[in-house]
Amino acid sequence: MVEQSLRSTALEAVHESLGATFTDFAGWRMPVRYDSDLAEHAAVRERAGLFDLSHMGEIHLRGPEAAAALDHALAGKLSAVSVGRAKYSLLLTEDAGVIDDVITYRLADDHFLVVANASNADADAEALASRSAGFDVEVEDSSDGTSLLAVQGPLSEEILLRLLAAGSADEGEGVVGIGAEDITAMKNYRFLTGAYRGQDLLVARTGYTGEDGFELYVPDATAVELWTQLTEVGGEDLTPCGLACRDTLRLEAGMPLYGHELGADLHPSQSGLGRLPALTSKQDFVGRSAFESAEVDDLPVLVGLVAEGRRAARAGSVVRGPDGSEVGSVSSGALSPTLGHPIAMAFVRPELTDVGTELVVDVRGKDLPVRVVALPFYSRS
Repeated sequence: MVEQSLRSTALEAVHESLGATFTDFAGWRMPVRYDSDLAEHAAVRERAGLFDLSHMGEIHLRGPEAAAALDHALAGKLSAVSVGRAKYSLLLTEDAGVIDDVITYRLADDHFLVVANASNADADAEALASRSAGFDVEVEDSSDGTSLLAVQGPLSEEILLRLLAAGSADEGEGVVGIGAEDITAMKNYRFLTGAYRGQDLLVARTGYTGEDGFELYVPDATAVELWTQLTEVGGEDLTPCGLACRDTLRLEAGMPLYGHELGADLHPSQSGLGRLPALTSKQDFVGRSAFESAEVDDLPVLVGLVAEGRRAARAGSVVRGPDGSEVGSVSSGALSPTLGHPIAMAFVRPELTDVGTELVVDVRGKDLPVRVVALPFYSRS
């Protein structure tokens, strides 16, 4: 009965046909895995993985003052972003906590697309609409009706090129308006727009896995066709992947997850994101005063932790110092499939953040010696 109330993506039947195991993620029925978490994780690191991320939110801002509205609403200076580029930024509370971390794409001088995390999509849309009041701009939440597919891994560019080639011989049956040279020349945080099967297509060189990759936005009506064709051209090089391996991939890459490394009760500087707000290049924005006046020197700071063996700390595990006193807590943790040992991110007292500092984590009642390391744990060569 509970599952019936969950929202579904346009690809749900495809996932079921592939034997996916589903989970409730932010009110969506999402594939957590298809077969093996480890195999899917390895596929992304070694070849490429295909993800359905259609639970994410897509919010459009259109109008002559769209850039000014976003400069006010977000902590980054979006008016300085060129058409065809994307920017990672923060949506702050008045108290400088984090409502969400978002990626904003500038589609035109007067048109932006803000992509929100699934758990915050509704709140983000409401905040952007409220903060745009008084500006000449229209805010449209197009999350319902938009699908997002991600191809991530070292072979992702090759697979996108195969997709372009597959449709070139039959006009209207593939990608139109984007060429092979456009894909190969595209840098990180850049995007292209075109059409797929006669419908709008946005292809961005972005991702959340620590690997090269692309995210493709299409209307729900063409999502199944795009997934199917990507699978066909990808062959054995492209593996369907669920949310479980996406989490271990982003953890290895040291990428924050809202509700773990980011939240309304955390100052961005605690999570290593204190550089994101545009304090010198633009005027006031929501949360600026509180951000600048906050006393953060004594607040816990995010660090990386590594351990030996196979036991991994999980979110909420207590971190203790050399004297046995509690000094922080784990925000995310797992046995790293790529590195072969336990890794974790944790907030600890600032005097214990130096690389090499030895601490202890309580893992189900047993002490696990850990050592502070620099983030990320993994970066592609």
